[in-house]
Amino acid sequence: MGTITVKDGTEIFFKDWGPKEAQPIVFHHGWPLSSDDWDSQMLFFLGQGYRVIAHDRRGHGRSSQTATGNAMDTYAADVVALAAALDLRGAIHVGHSTGGGEVARYVARAEAGRVAKAALIGAVTPVMVRSEANPGGLPLEVFDGFRAALAANRAQFYRDVPAGPFYGFNRAGAAVSQGVIDNWWRQGMMGGAKAQYDCIAAFSETDFTEDLKAIDVPVLVMHGTDDQIVPIADSALLAHPLLKHGTLKTYEGFPHGMCTTHADVINPDLLAYFRA
Repeated sequence: MGTITVKDGTEIFFKDWGPKEAQPIVFHHGWPLSSDDWDSQMLFFLGQGYRVIAHDRRGHGRSSQTATGNAMDTYAADVVALAAALDLRGAIHVGHSTGGGEVARYVARAEAGRVAKAALIGAVTPVMVRSEANPGGLPLEVFDGFRAALAANRAQFYRDVPAGPFYGFNRAGAAVSQGVIDNWWRQGMMGGAKAQYDCIAAFSETDFTEDLKAIDVPVLVMHGTDDQIVPIADSALLAHPLLKHGTLKTYEGFPHGMCTTHADVINPDLLAYFRA
């Protein structure tokens, strides 16, 4: 574990486990979480001989609680700095939700040789908010509601999201894990309220269409059909056709947080894709 300091003085916390000569996998977490959300994947792929790396996005987790720079271009620039500091070559970048957008923006602009493959899981690509160009998106009022709930009672909001739609625990017959709910809350409350508030616009209003078109490496798009946070019809099903070398894999009935609830399925599928 360690930190790097980027050009505006922000400290970015990261974990870097495994042999330095092994192929690196870089994990990009969702909002409003931290690198801890990848525990299952980090342990699994470390055991498979990979070098596994995950960072806390600025304003999240153990990174600086930034009041400015909480936007997708800056997030991607922070990844550029991290990749340079760790001298990552031929890396696989895996992003969940907001992290999927971060991966798309970074990979589209990465130096030649830095990236070998990418995976977008429950990703916010190509764009979430509804507009004339994106009539199937979610209305702006949904994200205004997120901001209002965060500002009014962030601690309660961060209980309600994981206890309900994030992991599908609001579905009949769901195997609810209080530990998973508590861990989501813990990660969210570690970060800064201002950065997390700003990040709502970053993940919902950023258009990644041109990023997806520009990516030259293979990309695996994974999405649950019962994703209540990032509905599949306006995300994966639109993002996949924009990719030059994309593969789409859908999971019937899986929720947004399927990397946690269904790690036993997701991890082997990722491994097969990495090794292909």
